[in-house]
Amino acid sequence: MSFRSIVRDMRDGFVSLSRRCFKVRLPCHLRGKSHGSTCELQDEPVVIQNSRWAGLPPELLRDVIKRLEASESTWPSRKHVVACASVCRAWRGMCKEIVRSPEFSGKITFPVSLKQPGSRDGTIQCFIKRDKSNLTYHLFLCLSPALLVENGKFLLSAKRTQRTTCTEYVISMDADNVSRSNSTYIGKLRSNFLGTKFIIYDTQPSYNNAQLAPPGRSRRFYSKKVSPKVPTGSYNIAQVTYELNVLGTRGPRRMHCTMHSIPALSLEPGGSVPGQPELVPRCLEDSFRSISFSKSIDNSTEFSSSRFSDIVGPREEDEEGKEIPLVLRNKAPRWHEQLQCWCLNFRGRVTVASVKNFQLIAATQPAAGAPTPSQPAQSDHDKIILQFGKVGKDMFTMDYRYPLSAFQAFAICLSSFDTKLACE
Repeated sequence: MSFRSIVRDMRDGFVSLSRRCFKVRLPCHLRGKSHGSTCELQDEPVVIQNSRWAGLPPELLRDVIKRLEASESTWPSRKHVVACASVCRAWRGMCKEIVRSPEFSGKITFPVSLKQPGSRDGTIQCFIKRDKSNLTYHLFLCLSPALLVENGKFLLSAKRTQRTTCTEYVISMDADNVSRSNSTYIGKLRSNFLGTKFIIYDTQPSYNNAQLAPPGRSRRFYSKKVSPKVPTGSYNIAQVTYELNVLGTRGPRRMHCTMHSIPALSLEPGGSVPGQPELVPRCLEDSFRSISFSKSIDNSTEFSSSRFSDIVGPREEDEEGKEIPLVLRNKAPRWHEQLQCWCLNFRGRVTVASVKNFQLIAATQPAAGAPTPSQPAQSDHDKIILQFGKVGKDMFTMDYRYPLSAFQAFAICLSSFDTKLACE
């Protein structure tokens, strides 16, 4: 039997397994919530034991997943790797061991990857589609090097809400139902009245116990539609600040990003981002689907942000909690005499001039022992961590890398869309 045949047979088995799980759980839900939960926990192992793939020898299972991980490296075929993690606990543990995080693989595989740092070796290329009529923004993973593409792998969505004293962007893993009462809600972005200060809120605290927003500022804490499984936290993990333009002269924006959830030492040699979320037992089969923003967006995403509740590792509070946070600043553009405009080198990823375009680099200086001018190696302090720019009408590229995650990068880019009367 060829490897392709094995994968095809496995996929057919996954579909059969899902149907059988549904048949077992359905009668339980009819008897009420408490009985349904008990029956699901008792009957699910029976269904998994009946699967011929659940008892696969570990050596063979490791070889199958390794070959699948190597061959299905891009979306949409990478959905087969996600399907392997949804078979049973043994398969999920093997996938967790073999499939590496975006920091080391440069690939977005599971939904938890959206809150894990990006690649160390290069950028993860994405694009944002803006819908002015609905005040929504959709983040897609680029599936081709072309700038103006017709489809992409959907990652996140956001909806803008204008309030009396602020503007709020709700961020969700659902393409259609972007709401704080939905289980796919993972965070939000809120601005002040002038649009010069933005705070990024996460549903889960960072490694250093980020400050919880005071109750009463968000109606979500009192919404009757919120399920007990929906995370109710709102933690301040980052702040984006735009400098005031007191003279009123036209010019590029100046911005600073203070990442409370990322220590400045993460850019040092051997540094890392603590408290990263990990893969947890959850139904992963129908999670990530490659969709086109030119067509109707699939509303079958079943990933809940509650998966991040119990997956943050132990936190060290005393000395680690007092670490200096990472501060990012926009790279200053240069004035082009011939074009009579401010220019930045986006390496072909941005084609339309816009005040929203920016590149972020580390604002902190490297510690002693960093590469000298005689050493051509480029330190992480000099690398562009996030760049955002316009390529067409309502189309923008977003390229990010370590130590930012897709969620953090998306939230920072959303701040650039907001009107800033005091900065321009």
